[in-house]
Amino acid sequence: MTYLFPPSPTVSLPIVGRAEGFPVRRVYCVGRNYADHAREMGADTREPPFFFSKPADALVPVLGESPQPVAYPPATGNLQHEVELVLAIGPGVLELGDRGQDISVPEALGAVFGYAVGFDLTRRDLQQRAKEKAHPWDMGKGFDQSGPIGPILPAEVAGHPEAGCIWLEVNGVRRQSGDLVQMSWKVAEVVANLSTYLRLAPGDLIFTGTPAGVSTVVRGDTLVGAVQGIGRIAITLV
Repeated sequence: MTYLFPPSPTVSLPIVGRAEGFPVRRVYCVGRNYADHAREMGADTREPPFFFSKPADALVPVLGESPQPVAYPPATGNLQHEVELVLAIGPGVLELGDRGQDISVPEALGAVFGYAVGFDLTRRDLQQRAKEKAHPWDMGKGFDQSGPIGPILPAEVAGHPEAGCIWLEVNGVRRQSGDLVQMSWKVAEVVANLSTYLRLAPGDLIFTGTPAGVSTVVRGDTLVGAVQGIGRIAITLV
């Protein structure tokens, strides 16, 4: 088949210790998965997990120790940071549930190939206006370069982290600091729940939520974030 114009290239992420890249299919995100962040966003109870998406080409692979430039988006006066543990779904998912759908909690970790550190950059003003009108969050969450993300560390190296510090600094000042143990819904529960809505497949990523302390950033700010045992990433907004 020929195309009217060249198709977009496959989005891929490096894998620590491997020559192969990780081809990204879809990007899902869990909302309000830390109780303290849920409270600062106006919720005070443990809600069932809910999900939204980013386009795969919103990802920005972040490599090395030096801050990588990331574009400050248009149409916002309140860009905010969220640091997250990201899980990567691997080929094992095809052996679970109904080939990736209706996966049980006990088997769900078998779907996870590895983990990464990611930032869910958010145009909070656009998201808030969408909430008030019961509109989709796409323009607040899915804009260009809204998903800086580090390399994937395979689970065979990292294990499946249940605890560990997750933090973010802006210009050297700690803004977010939490622990993975504070996640309302753990990795296996997130995978199992999402699989009741759709069929997960190799190449899917899931951003698992952020601790409290989200705040506004501006052009020129340098953001450094990390998850204990998984990695560290750094960006500068330009």
